Amino acid sequence: MPVERAFGPAVPTDRPLQAVEIHRPSTLGVVDTDLKDVRGTPIGVSCKTCHGSPSQELTRGAPKDFHRGLKITHGQLSCTACHDQDRSRLHLADGQKLDFDQVIHLCAQCHGTQYRDYSRGAHGGMSGYWDLRRGGRERNSCVDCHSPHRPAYEKMWPVHPPKDRFLDWKETHEQP
Repeated sequence: MPVERAFGPAVPTDRPLQAVEIHRPSTLGVVDTDLKDVRGTPIGVSCKTCHGSPSQELTRGAPKDFHRGLKITHGQLSCTACHDQDRSRLHLADGQKLDFDQVIHLCAQCHGTQYRDYSRGAHGGMSGYWDLRRGGRERNSCVDCHSPHRPAYEKMWPVHPPKDRFLDWKETHEQP
């Protein structure tokens, strides 16, 4: 006997499509410090604190080696490859200025394959509805998962090594 499936009501095809929002991480335009909050999360300082505009000099008393611990492992890129002279903004290769929340367009310049997959829903996370007639959707930004200065995931081992219950049976069932 076939199993009956219950489907929700059909969505009218003339219903307008809902928006797709790109998540804006709270860490955009923020540099982590050595200080931690009560949960152990690094406390960040906004880049605008010292780099408010191109004409603004470093804030008095700001350490000259503030970025000392920042390690950049992003190909052969330097800071100015992405950051504009106005450090509160980014720029594309053609010089077009971007706000930090438009970082996905900056990443797409070099990471076209990943951007193509992202545009089709196969890269990056999302929440909400596939069918935008049913409701909206929120997508992750590139920097939700990848550090802009060190985008590759660190190599790691699985939590527990695999255990074959048949090959290891003798070890676990031997009599003393």
